[in-house]
Amino acid sequence: MIKRVLQLAALGLSTATFSAAFAAAPIDNSALEQPGFREHKTTYGLVYRLPKEVNAVLDAKVYSALRPDLVALGLKAEAETPNIPHVTVVHIHNADPATPQRMLKALPKPPAPLAITLKNFYPTEAAKGAGHPWWLDLGVVKSGAGYEAMMAYNTTATAALAPLRDGPLPRVTGPVYAKMADAGRDLVKTMGVSGVNVVKDGKEVRAHNPHNTLVYSMAIYDERLANAMKQESDKFNAALPDGIETTFKDVSIVELGFAGNVTREIYRISLEDGTVTDVATGKAVSR
Repeated sequence: MIKRVLQLAALGLSTATFSAAFAAAPIDNSALEQPGFREHKTTYGLVYRLPKEVNAVLDAKVYSALRPDLVALGLKAEAETPNIPHVTVVHIHNADPATPQRMLKALPKPPAPLAITLKNFYPTEAAKGAGHPWWLDLGVVKSGAGYEAMMAYNTTATAALAPLRDGPLPRVTGPVYAKMADAGRDLVKTMGVSGVNVVKDGKEVRAHNPHNTLVYSMAIYDERLANAMKQESDKFNAALPDGIETTFKDVSIVELGFAGNVTREIYRISLEDGTVTDVATGKAVSR
């Protein structure tokens, strides 16, 4: 407990963050000892929604071809996966329905609007050789003030929100955890998920790779699918060689499925003025 307090204090996080963190249930890592995936109950996360103009480009130049290609590959479920397009900050698993409210209370001050470029389609596996899950992603160009602010916020937001988890994300347990490198395993043990930034010995250690996901799959990632996703990536990189420039103007607390697809937006926080909207009611709420 003392170690967690020192970690949060080192990042300059607020008293509200401390109180929200310690109101959460104890963290249980016992699922990491099991060969199968942990049972998924409820995952919540903090994400940047893609602006509507970005979604319009992707609908016209990517999804119109991608969805029929997925069906032709026998991936009908993937073609129909519900998802609010987004770039993730961090995800946590906790079945307690009060978790989104605790997240809102613990949330560090968001950055100003983020000007970034989405570019480079590529397939990726949760862990090489684990079989599943796997995704087709669109990356974020790793340069510029917007990217740097995005990375800095991942560090502070992860430190503030990870203590609210009840254990590791189910998708990084079982066969995925077994195939992870030591650095990824350490993040899963200490933060509940891999691919996040942390502070160690007073220095920021970056593992976060911001991206938008277009395909979420639990199909076994065999040579046929690996070759097909490489072809899809090449096709869409040719269609959008310069990527898509955009500005994120809000960040949202959301609910997600097992593989990370956003199924429900709960709170939307403006990056322009910090106001918070309860998406279900459309009403402003206080933090």
